[in-house]
Amino acid sequence: MLVSLVLLLLGALAAVVAPSLMARARWPEREPVVALWVWQCVVAAVLLSFGLSMTFSAAAAWQAVRGQVFAPAPHAVVEAYALGAYGPWSAVIAVLLALGGLWTAAMLVREVLRARARRGRRRAELLVRSPLMPGEEPGAGRLVVLEGERPDAWWLPGSAPQLVITTGALGRLKGRQLDAVLAHEQGHAQARHDWLLHCSGALATGFPQVPVFAAFRDEMHRLVELAADDVASRRFGRLTIALALVELNEDRGVFGPGPASDAQLPSRVDRLLSPRERLTAGRRLRLTAAAAMVPVVPLLVAFVPALRALG
Repeated sequence: MLVSLVLLLLGALAAVVAPSLMARARWPEREPVVALWVWQCVVAAVLLSFGLSMTFSAAAAWQAVRGQVFAPAPHAVVEAYALGAYGPWSAVIAVLLALGGLWTAAMLVREVLRARARRGRRRAELLVRSPLMPGEEPGAGRLVVLEGERPDAWWLPGSAPQLVITTGALGRLKGRQLDAVLAHEQGHAQARHDWLLHCSGALATGFPQVPVFAAFRDEMHRLVELAADDVASRRFGRLTIALALVELNEDRGVFGPGPASDAQLPSRVDRLLSPRERLTAGRRLRLTAAAAMVPVVPLLVAFVPALRALG
């Protein structure tokens, strides 16, 4: 039971401390892909800590669960965890964490279903505004051009992903700016950023009071855009994608003095026009490796009694 409490406290500590540590870091804007990986590892560690705590609590509370979890383990290993020393509290913890896991799964399913419904509505709207020609198959073209004065472009994910762009955007974008916008949206599709947004949104919606999940959602929305900007800038240059962002959004009041619907755009443009030097390859590798070790910590905590008993 002590292991279960340690894992529970470890998950809670990571959920509270990690957002403040990441907020103080200045390197994520320089390396958004690495920052995406770090955030995923932190959230995985939190969820793993709670999941392992639930498992050990259930094993302490119910003999049937204990028999399944420790079926192949020697008697000395089972004794090392002292599962029989704690009674009702282990059952309460196990039930609460199990309910949290079920709630998380339900929120993820709801998020995915809502995303599918939104995509269905947008595809239906596309068919109305851009009907198929005789003999044309639905989803046959990856690029859809819509009549519209408002400059806009977006990627529509799904089994047949499509890039949608308005004639207003085609009239605004000059030279390779259109290619840069295409590369930006393709960067989202290739990295499957939509799934990151689904998962982070489900956790933040299901547990709005948990700091790490709210920060995870906010940072995913910000970092996926920075990562896609970098994909486009590597192919077509920072100035090209920055000008394309300005052309697509200058009529929306984004760059004015008042509050804007997308307050991140000015900072994205500034980042592209005044780039900071990337981290060295060695430091990127160290950050990636260190982040990969974060989910290993709860596993080590969980197996310490067993290793001591066997050693």
